[in-house]
Amino acid sequence: MHQRTLGTQGLTVSAIGYGAMGLTMAYGPGDEEAGIAAVRRAHDLGVTFFDTAELYGWGTGNNEVLLGKAVKDFRDEVVLATKFGFAQTGGSGFDFGLNSRPDNIRTVTDNSLRYLGVDQIDVLYQHRVDPHVPIEDVAGTVKELIDAGKVKYFGLSEAGPQTIRKAHAVQPVSVLQTEYSLFERDVEQLFPVLKELGIGFVPYSPLGRGFITGTAKPAGQYDATDMRNFDPRWQPGNFEKNVEAVDRLGRLATARGITVSQLALAWLLAQGEHIVPIPGTRSAARMEENALAADVALTEADLAAIREILPAGGFGARYAEEHAPNWV
Repeated sequence: MHQRTLGTQGLTVSAIGYGAMGLTMAYGPGDEEAGIAAVRRAHDLGVTFFDTAELYGWGTGNNEVLLGKAVKDFRDEVVLATKFGFAQTGGSGFDFGLNSRPDNIRTVTDNSLRYLGVDQIDVLYQHRVDPHVPIEDVAGTVKELIDAGKVKYFGLSEAGPQTIRKAHAVQPVSVLQTEYSLFERDVEQLFPVLKELGIGFVPYSPLGRGFITGTAKPAGQYDATDMRNFDPRWQPGNFEKNVEAVDRLGRLATARGITVSQLALAWLLAQGEHIVPIPGTRSAARMEENALAADVALTEADLAAIREILPAGGFGARYAEEHAPNWV
């Protein structure tokens, strides 16, 4: 597995990472045994970057606990990233507010250390920018945690240019995480800022929440807990156009002797040398497929063909309007 550097503080990880959210959240009931097998298979294949968050195991830490259990035997060989910044405001599901107050950051960090079963968190992200807490206070609190040895690197998620600059001035930001895929291109406007400041980039949902795997079903045909039931890309009108685009991508991939998922991940890797996508899966076999994308080198002809199929991304917004992040 090829290695890539994220940021200028020394963070080096595998070219393909692993996103653990789907093990316990957003995509229907999980299977702990299968999830652990997928994580361990990822490690066998050279994946060293594993991503979790407080939110993914809300109130129980079960996502962090599961990931910590899966990597226990090789913890020193991998980079573990987790996140703070949400607050549950209602009953259940996706009803969350924000809380990046310094006292909450410290509490969440201590919980994550315990849940993961580690002495240090390699990357600590602010999961979403909290407009009620100055980003300088957030960065300063993470700096204290770094100085105390509880955290190694600082990351932001779904942050805009002003926020990134202000945070970076207090504590250098190693990495920004934001949705990015063949379906979602908005974050490209931030690439000049990341390059200027020497910040790496981690695309989440790099396979369009599974749409780009070619296995998408219309909204309403998933488990009741699955977010794709209300994702705009799965709604009538958008769904059919996205299926057609993935079919065309699939034909291009087949001509190259790869899968459409590998094509999509290779496309991301081709967008810059400091980009590391974190596809998630509960399947060890799918993990193997994803990992092999690191060895795919797309030609200029391939990239041109992809631009023709999806010149500006997929059809439909990535979130319902009320859940869309607001970059500042």
